[in-house]
Amino acid sequence: MNLLEVNNVVKQYSGQLALDGVSLTVPKGTVYGLLGPNGAGKTTLIRIINCITAPDSGEILLNGKKLSPKDVRNIGYLPEERGLYKKMKVGEQAMYLAQLKGMTKHDATKALKYWFEKFEIQSWWNKKVEELSKGMAQKVQFITTILHNPDLLIFDEPFSGFDPVNADMLKKEILALRDKGATIIFSTHNMESVEELCENISLVNKAHIVLQGNVAEIRASYSTRTLMVRSAAPVSSDSCEIVSQNKVNGVFETSLRMIKEMSNNDFLTELMKQTEIHSFEELLPTMNDIFISTVKNSENINNRL
Repeated sequence: MNLLEVNNVVKQYSGQLALDGVSLTVPKGTVYGLLGPNGAGKTTLIRIINCITAPDSGEILLNGKKLSPKDVRNIGYLPEERGLYKKMKVGEQAMYLAQLKGMTKHDATKALKYWFEKFEIQSWWNKKVEELSKGMAQKVQFITTILHNPDLLIFDEPFSGFDPVNADMLKKEILALRDKGATIIFSTHNMESVEELCENISLVNKAHIVLQGNVAEIRASYSTRTLMVRSAAPVSSDSCEIVSQNKVNGVFETSLRMIKEMSNNDFLTELMKQTEIHSFEELLPTMNDIFISTVKNSENINNRL
């Protein structure tokens, strides 16, 4: 079942199209990647979902019903541009934002205590926001985004300002929220995180969806039939061409590109007749490679029109 449906949404500013017939569906309990270069239309769509602005045409459904401003209380939004008040104390601000989302003071206090202890930031409660580093402020805003347990969470570049240790911690929390039933829209330029977190994606470029679908299926569809074989001795075959071959710690690492139609299982069987095979895997293109290729192709098509 889908939590969010975006149907043929159009939005323009001063005659310039920001979104042109954009449609997507976000299944419940999943992490959905909303990708695209700067200025592609991602932020406009996020603002529409948050009822900050309205579409010129098209509709958005949340839980099967047309989205309305009262639904915003059931959405948690962590924007790329952080919005904490620098002069306020951390605890006061967290409490204020929680109550703004409809939480009682009692429930907010209990939830904040849990998250501040979990993130080991109890000592920050009486600090002013301006005393925090970018990463510290990011933790506080992450907590205030998820505190009221919304059905839909929207994270726009959530790892910005985090070191690798804290970024990894946040990834684990995002997956834990998904496992508890939250639906998450994840907007980022970090394609490695997309592969780690997202089941499905939409890639937006120049107001249009140019790629959409399941991450694993998209990567498989862009396969170049390149394989990495680690073996006890060199391997070769008429069915492939050797891209590279190196000996590392006594093991031959051979990158092969298939040039004949043959299943991976049949090819592996052929190689096993030559020598002992330690490992055999297909090298699928990364989401970063696919992102760059798709954006360039879509821009080339637009330039020809």
